Amino acid sequence: MPDEKTELDTTARVEDFIRLDLRPGIMVRAEVFTEARKPACKLWMDFGPLGMKCSSARITRLYSPDDPVGCTYSGCLTNFAPFQVATFLSEVLVLGVPIPETDEVVLPVPDGDVPLGAKTARFPMCFLFVDTNGSNISFSL
Repeated sequence: MPDEKTELDTTARVEDFIRLDLRPGIMVRAEVFTEARKPACKLWMDFGPLGMKCSSARITRLYSPDDPVGCTYSGCLTNFAPFQVATFLSEVLVLGVPIPETDEVVLPVPDGDVPLGAKTARFPMCFLFVDTNGSNISFSL
């Protein structure tokens, strides 16, 4: 039998999504990660009651190290297994949106004040649909 991946092998289920621990954190320090193979920054983030955590992110095309400091970012995966990136231990995964056909990555920010380290709400029976240009949004229960 061939060892091919099927659509079901790569499709995330509600249970997979619920296992992700997404929380907002504020960037308190950032510096150029000179030891990394690809251009990156070392990031130190405050997650309130969860404390400080570090991350490595390839965000150098749009952000200088001082740009993200003081901003709150909404897409931080805090239950991601820590991993070594060159000389730096990355403890959280900072989510970003890559811009097609560039090396640019935009960091997501909440559109209002949110408590640091608050658990991101999950609505497994609610779905938000957005078309490819972002102009048509629908909500379904």
